[in-house]
Amino acid sequence: MLTHLKSPLDVRISFNKLLEQYEVLAQSDNAFIAAKAKRILEEQAPYPELREGFSDFSKLETYKDQIGVILQDSFSAVLTNNEIKTASVPFQNVIFNSSERFKRIIRTAGEDFNLEIKNLPDDDMYIIACTVILGFCYGYNLNFKRPFYYQIPDENGVLRFYKILYNADFIEIIRTNKAKEITQEDYEELLDNYDNVGLWKEKFPPNSYIFKGFVISNIFDVTDDQSISNIKSTLIGEDKRKTKSFMEDFHEIFRSLLGLKDLQVGFSIYNEEEDQFERVYGVGMNSFLLNKRETASCADALCNWSYNRLLKENKFFTISDVDKAFNKYEKPSPHVSILHKQGIKSAIFAPIANESGLMGILEIVSKRPKVLNSVMANKLEDVMPFIVSAVERSKAEEENLIEAIIQKECTSIHPSVHWRFAKEARAFIKAEFNNEKAAFNKIAFDNIYPLYGQIDIKGSSEARNKATKEDLALQLNSAKNVFERAIKIEKLPIYEQFVSEINDYLEGLRNHFQVDSEQQISSFFKEDVESAFKHIYVIDELKPLIDSYFDSIDDKVNVLYNHRKEYDDTVAMINKEMASLLDEKQVEAQAMYPHYFERFKTDGVEHNMYVGESITKEDSFNPIYLYNLRLWQLQVMCEMENAYYQMQSNFPVALDVASMILVFSQPLSISFRMDEKQFDVDGTYNARYEIVKKRVDKAYIKGTRKRITEKGKITIVYSQKQDELEYLRYIKFLQSKHYLDTDVEIVELQDLQAVTGLKALRVSVLYHKKEDDKEFYTYNDLMKEIKA
Repeated sequence: MLTHLKSPLDVRISFNKLLEQYEVLAQSDNAFIAAKAKRILEEQAPYPELREGFSDFSKLETYKDQIGVILQDSFSAVLTNNEIKTASVPFQNVIFNSSERFKRIIRTAGEDFNLEIKNLPDDDMYIIACTVILGFCYGYNLNFKRPFYYQIPDENGVLRFYKILYNADFIEIIRTNKAKEITQEDYEELLDNYDNVGLWKEKFPPNSYIFKGFVISNIFDVTDDQSISNIKSTLIGEDKRKTKSFMEDFHEIFRSLLGLKDLQVGFSIYNEEEDQFERVYGVGMNSFLLNKRETASCADALCNWSYNRLLKENKFFTISDVDKAFNKYEKPSPHVSILHKQGIKSAIFAPIANESGLMGILEIVSKRPKVLNSVMANKLEDVMPFIVSAVERSKAEEENLIEAIIQKECTSIHPSVHWRFAKEARAFIKAEFNNEKAAFNKIAFDNIYPLYGQIDIKGSSEARNKATKEDLALQLNSAKNVFERAIKIEKLPIYEQFVSEINDYLEGLRNHFQVDSEQQISSFFKEDVESAFKHIYVIDELKPLIDSYFDSIDDKVNVLYNHRKEYDDTVAMINKEMASLLDEKQVEAQAMYPHYFERFKTDGVEHNMYVGESITKEDSFNPIYLYNLRLWQLQVMCEMENAYYQMQSNFPVALDVASMILVFSQPLSISFRMDEKQFDVDGTYNARYEIVKKRVDKAYIKGTRKRITEKGKITIVYSQKQDELEYLRYIKFLQSKHYLDTDVEIVELQDLQAVTGLKALRVSVLYHKKEDDKEFYTYNDLMKEIKA
């Protein structure tokens, strides 16, 4: 009995309203009815408390016999084994009379079962009581009708749902001196504040009204309806499907619907293009048709009959006894075999299909034979439409997600400019809708400031050439070894010729490796060496050597790919780590002020940034945001340098990097090039910026053959004196934070084609051996420390 809950109602059990009806019946012309009514009134007469009401619920036992007589018409002995009915105090589960069927349901649930209304929190209970008062005492009918349920396990442990309908004909609500007057203004305030339980308690203080009477609850088993509803709400909840509890809840719902405790649910998706079933990716999701496989062709997963049943007819089929079906034929059907292997004894396979055809399979299985059968499968008819709708929505969401990933990974539409593309797309749709000529207008941004930076692998061409020469030399020597052994077995001039050619190629690798050398040697391997090897493979003594040669060849590139793979893997790892760090830092930069950002992986990582009012679409741009972004860029380049050398020892090849920033002070215009799916500068004057950007990292210091970029240093290229002064301030600030050394130098650049007058600030980066290291090192010091 839950009697501890706070309520605006001082509850007193009373049978006054019911007895008043018997007083009327006692005057009936029907002698039998009148006599019965008088007998009930006489039974109560010695106990006025049954009319006046009592709040001591222990007295229910005292008046047990009298209450039984008073309620005998409400609880018919003829219907007691069929009806589920109780007499109780509402919302408190104080039950003092019930039908035999209700008693059996509670006994079956077990001694530990605690009966309570599932969807009625304490605060809601208080507010519902207030709405009852509003109706009884003030005439405000809020029509607060909502279904209440009990959730009770049956003898098999399967949860069943029971809907409660209250008969409130026998209650009275009486105001006390604690009750506050409720005005129209109060009523209107409450209408807009259902969730504010404090306000309701203020208007209706605890125990400020007397509840006098009782309610009769008529209860109905609505397990099937509730299970269907739960399936619908579970499938509608998009985020729920990502949680661990989703499939657990789904299993419980189907167990309630089918009345089986030993039951599991699985799914498999049908891929029409491949004609195969695929696993559904989700927390706790399984497929009993696939078992541990990721995919299986439909022909391999089903027999001909089940294939046609599911895919052609879109109808369910059942296997009520898997063991019997497995033993019936010498070669069981594929789906029977896979179920038998998992210890499954009975199963239902239901097609998830719409007018376009099959989308997937709902799999319901049990470890008990015959409990899942064709009769049971018919209960799925009511739930399949909701499952079909959910799968249709999931497929649409997946297609949208695929498009979003393609958009993110394969185009350059950055979030900062997405608004402009969306604006043009809406205009395009509107034009099509109005039967006008639809065209996607040019997307351009004027008066914006560019920032460019790169962290580049130093000597990447030389490193790649060295790796290529080493691999080719290994492959040539391996082939030479075969031919030299062949000469000893069978002295043929052709073998000597091959050895001579190989020696020439080895000499060429050492002394004059050229652009086309790799292609020439690869052609020699493919057209001459491999043909010869196939011919002499019949010689038993040569087979191990030839096998060893081919084992060393990479299947994808068809050449020996050891040193080049190490180089390529190193470049890929450098690009991945540097790009990841830059992306992470970009989140901070976007929070400072929105701007366009893009990056590219080459032999290193380059990035472009554009900032200006036309991109932000707001009247908020100030040059301070540009200066802030320039300082941020310089600082991040220092951090990327540090991060690289801290992880350099993890890479297969030890390569160096050099960083450069290009400063361009004049605002320019950019536009999106539809053919290239990226932004580029607009106009002849602005094209100068792109020319400098593409050539400057290969430029030399004026009067020397030294490149302006150098390992261990950051190079800042500029053309205006004001840029020089600005960046000297940034450098001084970062020196104070131990990002940069004190060896600042200013150099002039050798003239580039159509570009003159460029200068560069160069300054050494200070490094840490480890992330938490407090010591600062120059590049040379760091190399000594690392190698020590």
